[in-house]
Amino acid sequence: MAGEVVVDALPYFDQGYDETGVREALKVLLGKIQALALVEEETRRYRPTKNYLEYLPQAQYHHFETDIMKTEFERLQSRLPIEMMSMKRYELPQPPPGKMTDVSAWSECVENSQAQLEHQALRLLNLELMQEYGTHSWKIYNDILVKMMEAAQKQLSELKKKIQEINLQRKSEQTVAGAKLKDLENSWVGLVSKNYEIERACVEMEKELTEMEKHKKGLRADR
Repeated sequence: MAGEVVVDALPYFDQGYDETGVREALKVLLGKIQALALVEEETRRYRPTKNYLEYLPQAQYHHFETDIMKTEFERLQSRLPIEMMSMKRYELPQPPPGKMTDVSAWSECVENSQAQLEHQALRLLNLELMQEYGTHSWKIYNDILVKMMEAAQKQLSELKKKIQEINLQRKSEQTVAGAKLKDLENSWVGLVSKNYEIERACVEMEKELTEMEKHKKGLRADR
């Protein structure tokens, strides 16, 4: 499998991981191995080329900008102060002094006041609707959130259970494998020791044979 990292270790059986510097060294080693595996997988997936995005059309970064965004960018580039929100629509001014007797000016002021009264009446209606139905809506919303939270907690609990089962399985397998490796290691040490003893005995026997040959030659010479 691409990107798979095989670690030659049995953490549940091996000893010495808690010693100073060992855990940090393992983290660095595993990080390097994973990084190299990712690089190898990436190089296998993409052929080497000067620009692997050359088949894509040229990026147009200004297509998403609206007129308001363009105006704001221009203001920022010119370092102009931001325009404050106009409160004129919420004011109820009377006609200017020169138009105090102008019927059309007073009609405009009356229309403005009627529009603001209608706006306030709409706000009151929204508040009444919120007071009557808002609580129920929030209860439903909270019930949905509680169900989502319970589902997430259930999923988290199942994942933790699976992780625990995997860790227990790993511990069991590594304990068995570690004991078997220990037996094999002891057997290997015993065989190596026996081979060494056999080789040493062979050397001693060869030495004795050489001495016997020399002694036999000496007896023949005396005759």
